Amino acid sequence: MTTEQAQLTEIRNKIDSIDEQIQLLIGQRAECAQKVADIKTQGGNVDAVFYRPEREAQVLRSVKARNTSLLPDVEMAKLFREIMSACLALEQPVSVAYLGPEGSYSHASVVKQFGSSAQAIAVTTIEDVFATVEKGESNYGIVPVENSSEGVVKSSQNELIKSNLKVSGEVELPIHHCLMSKSTSHKSIKKVVAHQQALGQCEGWLKNNLPWAEVEAVQSNALAAKLAQSDNTLAAIASEQAAQLYQLIILDSHIEDYKDNSTKFWVIGKEETQPSGEDKTALIISIHNKSGALLDILSCFSQRNINMTRIVSRPSTDKTWDYLFFIDVLGHQNDENLKAALQEVQSKAAFYKLLGSFPVSPL
Repeated sequence: MTTEQAQLTEIRNKIDSIDEQIQLLIGQRAECAQKVADIKTQGGNVDAVFYRPEREAQVLRSVKARNTSLLPDVEMAKLFREIMSACLALEQPVSVAYLGPEGSYSHASVVKQFGSSAQAIAVTTIEDVFATVEKGESNYGIVPVENSSEGVVKSSQNELIKSNLKVSGEVELPIHHCLMSKSTSHKSIKKVVAHQQALGQCEGWLKNNLPWAEVEAVQSNALAAKLAQSDNTLAAIASEQAAQLYQLIILDSHIEDYKDNSTKFWVIGKEETQPSGEDKTALIISIHNKSGALLDILSCFSQRNINMTRIVSRPSTDKTWDYLFFIDVLGHQNDENLKAALQEVQSKAAFYKLLGSFPVSPL
């Protein structure tokens, strides 16, 4: 045996020993998770809530804070995300509805937020995501709410206005689009299919590189990839994961017009999320038609040094030239300072709806 082989053998033996210890500790963690389930269900409690987003956010923040390894903080947190997902599945498998089919960006957001052990349920529309959760056919849903280049997702906004479900989490996903097809030649592409948002995010690239191709919006990018499976004249815009899943050839990568392209998703469910120590609160308001009405509303936050992270307006469907404002602020609705601000906002607004409070994502 050479010196190099001897050194490698020594290191590999050490790795095997460490792996054994890691496996033992993960097993002990799983036993603790099972004990949590036993406590929550004792006495025949069938309404026990097992997934606690505030608790998971706190654990992942602690993982990142104490990380001193060669692995980046986010990568270490991702490993723990999967361990937590597998342990939670021992307590009770969590089901999550998303805009399918499999391989969509919504599917990727489910895995990022809940881990690979969650039961992902594909549905055909954003409206169906809300309906599936409302009917109790899934524990949670996840929907896109805003893209950094194309703006808000109107169908999600519409459902948030109508639904009694609460926002309990937020996921931000970098979006890198690929052009894919069964064909190996751009010249054979007659039509490009994708979700309307994806077509908008790649509009400039398509005009410059496929000016002859027709574009058609479909319900999701994953569905576009599925359609391209059976037609060599079709190209789809979707993720690299979708190309692998539907066995398509990637003709071009990173075709989005803005390279910092990302989409924000919200988790929706029936339970309110408790404070995690680093939270956001989302609400919808409309204002009275008088001078300074919006400024008067926003001063409820500014006077208390509450940071507003987002405000988006959209026309109301109830009254012509009336507008709804979607507002996100830092803090939890149970924080005394924010609670007072929200009470004042409600007293001044023509319409007020609290969507929920949720942890700032550690991933």
